[in-house]
Amino acid sequence: MRRQRLTLELAAEHVPTAEALLTLAGAETIALRDAADDAVFEPEPGTTPLWPTVVLDALFPDATDVESLRQLLATAFPGASVNVEAFEEAAWAPRLAQAVKARAIGTRLWLAPATDTDVPSDRLVVRINMGLAFGTGEHATTALCLEWLERHIASGMTILDYGCGSGILALAALALGARFAYAVDNDPQALTATRANAALNGAAERVFVDAPEKLPNAAVDVLAANILAGPLIELAPTFATRVVPGGAVVLSGILETQAARVAAAYAPYLEHVEQTTRDGWVRLVGSRKAG
Repeated sequence: MRRQRLTLELAAEHVPTAEALLTLAGAETIALRDAADDAVFEPEPGTTPLWPTVVLDALFPDATDVESLRQLLATAFPGASVNVEAFEEAAWAPRLAQAVKARAIGTRLWLAPATDTDVPSDRLVVRINMGLAFGTGEHATTALCLEWLERHIASGMTILDYGCGSGILALAALALGARFAYAVDNDPQALTATRANAALNGAAERVFVDAPEKLPNAAVDVLAANILAGPLIELAPTFATRVVPGGAVVLSGILETQAARVAAAYAPYLEHVEQTTRDGWVRLVGSRKAG
């Protein structure tokens, strides 16, 4: 599958802003490197590369208007180098296998690479093989969702993971005791990755994986959406119909400057909304109002 790779070289202090712009523009993956080192995928939250000059490699679907983004970045970061080129999936996929780091989530959950055999015996394990899908659990947006799920998912619940990426949220919920998960995404590669990860975790029979328009007419106990603020606002009425009264809506992928607008869009549908902020990103959680 062809994609477009945008390469941006700029001073390290501008990396957080550049990452936010690339994410908002729809980047599927973002890698950071300098001229001599290997790529770092989704660096640890709150960290900044030590290199004085950083190269960001971002992949976009072939249909994305990357040329307009290139011009925006050139204006936002004068003196930075911005290039766009076609990119074949086969050249990128082998490097993504390095992306997942084994680590604990809360007190119950453990994330591990697909082939890792050294896992704790006293934790619930989720194995992730990335493919080309976003969601290793390290980025603040994903970590915020995982931490909420780890604390709140109970046996027998159902969950909808909207914009599932690698399937990490749906699979974490199943490992934590959820009865069934629905995982949907507009990107076929994300669906492929989620199906593969479901099989890897022995959960293929307990998860529905398909495009959003194929989603059955079902209401769930928890809806988690780690996407962007614009789609979250647009989907507020739809999400409200997908959650049972009293159920939880977990929203992430929101910049601090966008949180108020997202919260306002969900005010007619949610109550007891709580906001958690980390590294400039926000998680909003509320309960579905009755009626």
